[in-house]
Amino acid sequence: MVQQTGYAYFVEKPRVVEDLVRPHPIEQERAFEIAKVIQLGAIDFENFTTDMIADRQFIEENAERCARGKVWKCLLVKRRGRSGGVLVMPEEGCYVGYAAYLG
Repeated sequence: MVQQTGYAYFVEKPRVVEDLVRPHPIEQERAFEIAKVIQLGAIDFENFTTDMIADRQFIEENAERCARGKVWKCLLVKRRGRSGGVLVMPEEGCYVGYAAYLG
C-alpha cells in the first residue's frame, strides 16, 4: 500500500486546531508521509482538536510508527467519514509535539 505524502506546515505544541491554520512562508513546509490513519468519531475528534496538549492513548499506541528525518513519518488523525484531518508528530510518545492541518 502506498502511503500519502506531501508538504505541510507543522506547528510546535499547538493547543487547538485553529493554531494550525495560519499564513506562513511556503519554504517552512516540510515533507511528510502518513504512517497510519487514525479515525475518530465526531465527539472524540472535536475533543482532540479543541485540546491538543492532552495525552492521548491513540497517539501513544502508534508513536513508534513515526520518525523525523528528511521526510517526517507521522499520524493522520481524522474524523470518521471525512477527508483531511490533523497530521501529528508525537513527542514523548503520548502527546502532540508538532501538528499540521491537512485539508
